[in-house]
Amino acid sequence: MADEQLQKRGLKTRKPISNSVDIGIVNELDQLHQQTKIPKSKLLDEALEDLLEKYQKQGKYKRD
Repeated sequence: MADEQLQKRGLKTRKPISNSVDIGIVNELDQLHQQTKIPKSKLLDEALEDLLEKYQKQGKYKRD
């Protein structure tokens, strides 16, 4: 998606992605969101940060 299109959607620091996720994980994400009232996008940000950190610590990923 072009930067201009993202800005029209009000997305200045975010980028939409599309992916398929295990149904059980999606159900748990829904429950976590309902119980904590934390937006799903923020929960996914945290999960992805944790994943990147894990692989960085294992030496399998180097951040730029």
